[in-house]
Amino acid sequence: MWVLAVILIVALLIPVAAILVDSPLGKSVARRMEGRVDGGGGPTPEVRDMQRKVELMETEIEDLNRSVAGMREELQFMQRLLEDPHRKKPTS
Repeated sequence: MWVLAVILIVALLIPVAAILVDSPLGKSVARRMEGRVDGGGGPTPEVRDMQRKVELMETEIEDLNRSVAGMREELQFMQRLLEDPHRKKPTS
C-alpha cells in the first residue's frame, strides 16, 4: 500500500515540477543559481576576468599563426635555394 502511495506522489510531482521550472519563478531561481542578479546586472568579475583571458589568448594565437606562416615561407624559400640547379624544372 505504501509503495503505491509513493509511486502516486512521484507521478504527481513530475508535472508539478515541470510547471514550476517553466514558470517565471523557476526562471528567477535558475538565474540566481547561476550567480546573476534579477536586474541583469552583467557578468560577474570572474566571468569578466575569464573573457579578458580568452581575448588575450586569441590575440596570441593569431600572432603565432602569423609567425608560423612566415617561417613556412622562409623554409620554402630556403628549400628552393638548396635545390640542385642542374635539375630541369618539370614543364606542364
